[in-house]
Amino acid sequence: MAKIKVAIIGVGNCAASLVQGIEYYKNAKDEDFIPGLMHVNLGGYHISDIEFSTAFDIAKNKVGKDLSEAIHAKPNNAAVFAKVPSLGIKVHRGMTHDGLGKYLSRIIKEAPGKTDDVSGILKETKTDIVINYLPVGSEEATKWYVEQVLNAGCAFINCIPVFIAREEYWQNRFKEKGLPIIGDDIKSQVGATILHRVLTNLFLDRGMPVDHTYQLNTGGNTDFLNMKEEGRLISKKISKTHAVVSQIQNRGLTIDKEDVHIGPSDYVPWQKDNKLCFLRIESRHFGNLPMNLECRLSVEDSPNSAGVVIDAIRCAKIALNNGISGALLGPSAYFKKSPPVQYDDNTARKMVEDFIATYRGEKGKSKKTKALKNKKGKSKKKGTSG
Repeated sequence: MAKIKVAIIGVGNCAASLVQGIEYYKNAKDEDFIPGLMHVNLGGYHISDIEFSTAFDIAKNKVGKDLSEAIHAKPNNAAVFAKVPSLGIKVHRGMTHDGLGKYLSRIIKEAPGKTDDVSGILKETKTDIVINYLPVGSEEATKWYVEQVLNAGCAFINCIPVFIAREEYWQNRFKEKGLPIIGDDIKSQVGATILHRVLTNLFLDRGMPVDHTYQLNTGGNTDFLNMKEEGRLISKKISKTHAVVSQIQNRGLTIDKEDVHIGPSDYVPWQKDNKLCFLRIESRHFGNLPMNLECRLSVEDSPNSAGVVIDAIRCAKIALNNGISGALLGPSAYFKKSPPVQYDDNTARKMVEDFIATYRGEKGKSKKTKALKNKKGKSKKKGTSG
């Protein structure tokens, strides 16, 4: 199988965990159990088939450095669990736009010089897939980068709550270019959102209404520092809230918006990349008697999403191989908080497994395509969202 060439926008903690993870698990056997991955070999692609083609950032202490070095530059504070050798991949000067908010600008010094030719670099490096790790609230910067990605002819994985994959306009733009997109806003392996969704469905499965619920989160990484700026939080709160409320609405039920509070709570510097989630659900059981559940989750935030992104990368590559364009519904629903269509997580996982089984195969030749060739002597594939 050919390598999957991946570019990163934003060399922060999430990028650091992703780069380390690929190094850490590069020699895993297909039959190994890897925490956080659906499969070591997904659709014919091993973890080691992912290689980085280029990266973009705006920080002075990251631009111009090798990616293996930049992932550990301050203010990054993700856990170090793998020694990454020099990758020979230079971090290029990206576009700032609204990517640097009020609080981040106090600790991040911009690299001098103009923005590099992002689209040209993506083409030159023959990048397959671009991952968006910009800070929350980077609306204009994200849309600017999406235009570069479309021009370069790459697939796109949107890991932040700027709504691209779920919007019809952008879906059509990717379809027109014959390119797949997975988005929006990464859903971690076992994070606050997936925990909240599972518990909500547990209550509903057992015939118990969700009368009131909250999810409060604290952390000490730049994501939480950036989110102290309330104006950058709008899309994040929408994304996290809808991810949970959608599970209630999918049952034909409703909950008043005043009875739901979900979102980041505060920045606690000494927590570093550790995230604390405080979650409460108030309900009623038999006899209309009140009951409530409270739980506390503590997790290293950035590694919690890295395995999910590795699976998303391989699904995007499978889509590229098979000429599937637009938003990938199954992968987006399973890997993201704000997909084009919300499904419960069991259904979404089955959709991804079905997607892999249908389109996997040597050199990107899906079982579906091979069957058509055998039957008709030629292949004629239609774009589909998976």
